[in-house]
Formats: sequence, structure tokens, C-alpha cells
Amino acid sequence: MTSPPAPRRAALAFIFVTVLLDMLAFGIIIPVLPHLVEQLIGGGTASAAWWVGVLSTVFAITQFVFSPIQGALSDRFGRRPVILISNFGLAIDFFVLALAPTLWLLFVGRTVMGMTAASFSTANAYIADITPKDKRAGAYGLLGAAFGVGFVLGPGLGGWLGAMHLRLPFYVAGSLALCNFLYGLFVLPESLPPERRSARFELHTAHPIGALKLLRRTPQLLGMGVASFLVFLAHYALQITFVLYADYRYHWGPQSVGLVLMLVGACDGLVQALLTRRLTPRFGERPVLLFGMLCGIASFVLMGLATEGWVFLLGIPLMALWGLSNPPIQSIMTRQVEPSEQGRLQGANTSLGSFAGIFGPYLFAQVFAWSIAPASRVHVPGAAFLLAALLLVFALLAAVRATRHGEIEPPAATPIDPAHASHTAALHVAANDLPPHETTEHHP
Repeated sequence: MTSPPAPRRAALAFIFVTVLLDMLAFGIIIPVLPHLVEQLIGGGTASAAWWVGVLSTVFAITQFVFSPIQGALSDRFGRRPVILISNFGLAIDFFVLALAPTLWLLFVGRTVMGMTAASFSTANAYIADITPKDKRAGAYGLLGAAFGVGFVLGPGLGGWLGAMHLRLPFYVAGSLALCNFLYGLFVLPESLPPERRSARFELHTAHPIGALKLLRRTPQLLGMGVASFLVFLAHYALQITFVLYADYRYHWGPQSVGLVLMLVGACDGLVQALLTRRLTPRFGERPVLLFGMLCGIASFVLMGLATEGWVFLLGIPLMALWGLSNPPIQSIMTRQVEPSEQGRLQGANTSLGSFAGIFGPYLFAQVFAWSIAPASRVHVPGAAFLLAALLLVFALLAAVRATRHGEIEPPAATPIDPAHASHTAALHVAANDLPPHETTEHHP
């Protein structure tokens, strides 16, 4: 087995650490942000909950608008500067939140966070730059593991820090983002050499509608885009309704809910770190994708129908296996566009997630409220989870249709400007792509 080049290992390590630290930073503020809002408005819990929802919507709308711009900028100027600016912007934003004396400064902070939170989408583009096509699903699995680890550690750490001082988690989150910026400044190589970049930054393709038009280029890309959007939307069933659902149906308090969420993150991290990069090379991207979707459907049905808490917990491993579907989706989509368009693709993907975040929380909150309302004709407390299962059925059908021809090859190259015509040049951080019989199964 041949080891991957040292620059490539260092780059993968940085991307992994970037996503991990960003997830930690985001997770740390989850337990304390509502209490900070409550403190600033001087009102009750209900009023604070409303303002937290507004802040979340502002963040989603801002990210929806700016993610394609960030992706197009990374295609034109390279991934490295976008990732570094993103990390630095997040650090400044967290410090602003830590010092904010009024509610309107929280809005400023969340807006800036939506504008600069590009590290996730740009990290995906970076992986596409430096990883051979047949290894991408495994690399995206490692990023998924970073999400899981950050989700496990972040909220717990934030609750502990918040107990000492309400604003301390924001200072710690800002420090993590700043350390990430400094780490990248000295370690991170550029993954997109000048000859593979876009010839110019075109604003008419960088806005959300222009970016989403990229997904119409091929039937495979469109099908995967539809599946990806429905997956994003289904995620909000757990995020929005779980705490209230668990309290209403199983009488779980904050401590029990926290332990369950830690279990969710731990199972997801194990699946992403250990299974994706092993199952995908053995069985292929399409079977792993479809199996993951089926597990997601089964998990939501089980959770939605479970009348006992222990039955609900049986759905958590199935939900973790649902995570097997996302890396193949990402990998298949990256093969449908040119190297100079990977940033635009990831920006479009992030816009899909942000668009789902604009109305997804309201949708599932309303479905849950209807399902337990005394005036409701049908009393189904798990209706939100059953709706998520239905969305995943449609996502599965879209994925089946998009991949019905089996292995998906990249489309024929489209005419481009001579300034970036050399799309077959080797990446300077991954110049020695390994042949198929070798492996890159190395942890960063």
C-alpha cells in the first residue's frame, strides 16, 4: 500500500480539523444562545423562542444568498483564501456575539455568520480537488465524522461553559475559529491551481437562482440535487421537534434529551468514520446510497410510531446508517461538473440546505403542533417524523432515477475559455493520484 503524498495528507488533516472546529464552535453556542436572547429582550421564554426562530431564519436566508457567491469566488481565486476568510469572519462574529449588549447586534452577528460560514461548502470543493474520483465518498465520510464528533462534544461543552458564565461559550467559539484561521494560514496549501480556475467571476451565475441553474445541466445532477434538497428538509424533523416530542410522548427531561443527542452524534460519527470508506469501494456508490436512504425511511417510521422510549432509541442506529447516503450523493454530483465549477456546485448545494432551512423549521413545527392539538381529528404525535419518512421516499425515487444507468461518468467537457482550458493538469497538492488498486484509507 502506497501512502498518499505528504502535502495531500496535511491538506486533508486541515479540512478535517476545520470542519471539526467549526462544528464545535457552532455546537458550543446552541445551549446558551436562547438564554442570551432572553436576557437581552428582558421578556419571557415564549418571546425569546420567537426571536431565536427569527435569528435562525435570518441566518438561513443570508447563507442562501451568499453561499453561491462564496463558491464562485473559490472557483475564481482558489479555495484557500475563501476558507481562511471564512474562519476569520466566524471568529470576529463569535466575539461580536460575546460582547453584544443589544438584540440588534445579535442580528448583525448572525448576518455576518451567514455571509462567512463558507467553510463547509468550500471544504467539500477542496475534497473534490485533491481526491481521486473513486475515493471521494470515503473522504466525504470523514467530513461527516467531523460533523458527528462536533455535534457530540459541542453542546455538552457549551452547557458546561455557560453554567460558569453565559457569554463564555461565545468567547471559546471565537477562539476556536481564530486558531483554525491561524492553523490554515501556515498549513493549508491551495488545491485549485491557476490553470484550473474560472477565467472570471460572473455575478449573474453567483446568485442563488443562477447557481441552482447549474443543477439542471444533466439529469443525474438534477436528480441528485432534488434528493439532496429533500434530505436537507427531512433533517429538520429531528432538529425542530425532537425536544418537544420527547417531552410530550416519553416525558424525557433536558438531561435525557442531551444524552440521546450525544448518542445520535456518536452513532453518526462512527458510521461516517468507519463504514462509508469501507462499504463504498466494496459495494459501489449507488447501492450504499440507496441502502442509506432505506435506513433513513425506516428510522423515521420507527421513531414516529414508537409509543415507548426504548423503541424510539432503536431508530437511532438506523438514522446513523442514513448518513451513508450523503457521501455518495456528494461524490456523484462532483463528477458531473468541471474542476473550475466545484465551488459553484458546493455553493448551490449549500443554498439548497439554506432554502430548506428557511421554511423547514416552520413546516415541521406546525405539523407537530397540529398532530397533538386537542382539536385535531387524528392524534399522531409522530406525524412530523412520518412526514420526513415520506420526503425520503421521494428522495429515494429521485436517486434511483438519477442513477438508474449504474456507474455515472462525467459529462463531455463543455467549451471554456483558453485561460483555464487545462483541466487535465495534475493538482499540485495531489499530483500523484493513486491507481485503482491502491488505497487512501488514512485518517488525517
